[in-house]
Amino acid sequence: MANRREAWFEQANGFLDPGLIRELKRLREAGIDEEQEAVPVIVSFDHQVESSIRQEALDLCSTGSCNEVHGELRTPKGFYGKISPGTIRRLTEQDGVRKVFHDREVRSFLDVARKSSGVTEVQAQEGLTGKGVTIAVIDTGIHPHDDLMKPDSRIVAFADLVGGEEEPYDDQGHGTHCAGDAAGNGHLSEGLYAGPAPEAKLVGVKVLDKNGSGQLSQVIKGVEWCVENREKYDIRILSLSLGAPAFESYRDDPLAQAVEAAWHSGLVVCAAAGNEGPYPGTISTPGHDPVILTVGSADDRNTVDRKDDVKASYSSRGPTLDLLVKPDIYAPGTNIISLSVPGSPLEEQMPENRVNEYYINLSGTSMATPFCAGVAALLLEANPTLSPNDVKSILKFTAQPMEGDRAGYLDVGRAVEMAEKYRSFQKEAQLKG
Repeated sequence: MANRREAWFEQANGFLDPGLIRELKRLREAGIDEEQEAVPVIVSFDHQVESSIRQEALDLCSTGSCNEVHGELRTPKGFYGKISPGTIRRLTEQDGVRKVFHDREVRSFLDVARKSSGVTEVQAQEGLTGKGVTIAVIDTGIHPHDDLMKPDSRIVAFADLVGGEEEPYDDQGHGTHCAGDAAGNGHLSEGLYAGPAPEAKLVGVKVLDKNGSGQLSQVIKGVEWCVENREKYDIRILSLSLGAPAFESYRDDPLAQAVEAAWHSGLVVCAAAGNEGPYPGTISTPGHDPVILTVGSADDRNTVDRKDDVKASYSSRGPTLDLLVKPDIYAPGTNIISLSVPGSPLEEQMPENRVNEYYINLSGTSMATPFCAGVAALLLEANPTLSPNDVKSILKFTAQPMEGDRAGYLDVGRAVEMAEKYRSFQKEAQLKG
């Protein structure tokens, strides 16, 4: 029996990411003309590529009946758009091009939690509320819910990379729930359904549409927007309750590299582990990046006592493709009551989850991630000089061990105590310096 001859895209393994090879194979099997069907891609250049060679690649991807370049990216250095398989094939012979990725779909990951994690006690004893800290929620948008707008508006900025609107809105509902998970103040529930950082400020960055989906490139642009506007809005934390399947090492993954760059710029990045548990090896991108803080979901079983808390069965497990331990921390994410957008697709899809006209009950690492972001805001309020690495180290070191896992469960009281102790260490270091 003769050996099957490999297709050109299979021979380009390493130059094309595995997700793109899979998509090109699907189109080939469907009999699609390689010059008539556009595929969403991200094209990355070599770091030292000459401008003339870079322009040749851009020109190549701008010609043809279905080719279109949509914009440029800084991390990775390159551009994104839609180009035909035939053009992709020609790119494999183009100087200066390092790799081509499938710009695949990214999706959102779908009261007692505050007490069981220790937030309520910290707020009562320490008076910490996230005041003075700004959290950027990169998601489906933020609805101006009363729990975010009264007594004073805490939505300090809104960037709509989907529809270009200027005023805050959320046409899906997921991002608003996440904003409340982090920083809702319980205005319409007499404080019952408040997040861990009820006085933190919020920035909404809409990168997902009304279906809760978007492209890798759109999320990367959202992360880049936050880095660009970090000082303008005093953004300290990014919360990403979204992800896509991880097909390759974080060293090559464009979204992982974008959030890692944000981390090194001084931003604490909290990303969802994903909801593909209990199967191992299911951590999504960007959560598989070792630098950022990847959050898994715990189930507090609707009790204040932490002894019966377990990791949620749906929460994605490691190891990552690079055989690294993930997630880094577990936070409450099961049956979390938070903000709802009236008449939103989320309400229509889950009418039984509505608590009343203002709130909805949801579960997922999507909920655990902004909760962790809110806790990070408490640490930064307690000690504004903490670096992202400090925040991650403190949360991991003070976490309560969880049976059968390397990652622990958030212990807010111990974490805040250590954040405050860091001040004395920092003063000693300054004196010695």
